[in-house]
Amino acid sequence: MKSLGLMVSIVLSLSMFAFLESGLAWAADSDAQRSFDQLKTLAGTWQGPVTVDPPQEEMKSGELMQISLRVTSRGNALVHEMYDPNKPDDPTSYDHPLTMLYLDGGRLILTHYCDAGNRPRMVARSSPDGRKVEFEFADLSGGNEHGHMYHAVFTIIDANHHIEDWTYMMPGDKAVRAHMDLQRKTGGSAAGK
Repeated sequence: MKSLGLMVSIVLSLSMFAFLESGLAWAADSDAQRSFDQLKTLAGTWQGPVTVDPPQEEMKSGELMQISLRVTSRGNALVHEMYDPNKPDDPTSYDHPLTMLYLDGGRLILTHYCDAGNRPRMVARSSPDGRKVEFEFADLSGGNEHGHMYHAVFTIIDANHHIEDWTYMMPGDKAVRAHMDLQRKTGGSAAGK
């Protein structure tokens, strides 16, 4: 009889653990989904100055940067592209890096297709107020001889203003930070939602 009671107790404990674990997964899914939905509101064209620390020869502080964000794949992905606003159709201008944001197994993932020839992946963590989504480095595909993108933060100020902070890790683990204060361009509304 004692063994039956012990077995029932174990089964109930395992059931409760499974229930709590599924609840935690649901909460994580909800946070990731909310962050993704918030980032999709940024669809459109953005422009603003970039501040680079430490200064870099190929990207000077104060230069204008243009960002294009587009919801694609029936709302399952967000495409982010950076380019020089003075040469938007020139594939050799700046570096034209492409970034994809998408949900994967209850996590919000950012994969950056870098001009350095690699693809770092980062996992999102949102702020309690939902206005900031921070992406932390997870792993890297491709070579690392030229460094890799390491960290990204999107801060939503309002419907027409957001800030992006990107950290690039140079060889020798030297961080280069780019801060972009972006305004929505007229006619660059949230199309593609």
